[in-house]
Amino acid sequence: MFLGRVVGTVVSTVKDAALIGQRLLIVQPVKPDLSATGKRLVLLDCTGAGPGELIYWCRGKESSFPFLPEQVPSDGTIVGFVDELHLERGR
Repeated sequence: MFLGRVVGTVVSTVKDAALIGQRLLIVQPVKPDLSATGKRLVLLDCTGAGPGELIYWCRGKESSFPFLPEQVPSDGTIVGFVDELHLERGR
């Protein structure tokens, strides 16, 4: 699983029929210290996340599991909210 912050939404009027009714959000991946890393991604959302929220997401085949028994074509899905982070500081 990976950390990210929701930074926007995607509106698509033409898409795969399996994606009808699914929310697409733009997510900026972040490091554990919450600094941005990598390129922004478009992810499916099964949680109801909104702009600015800190989330965790998965990729690959597992990203379609939250939608079972539907077969949704997803390469990345938001699967949860982050309420708190507790990090041990290195010496």
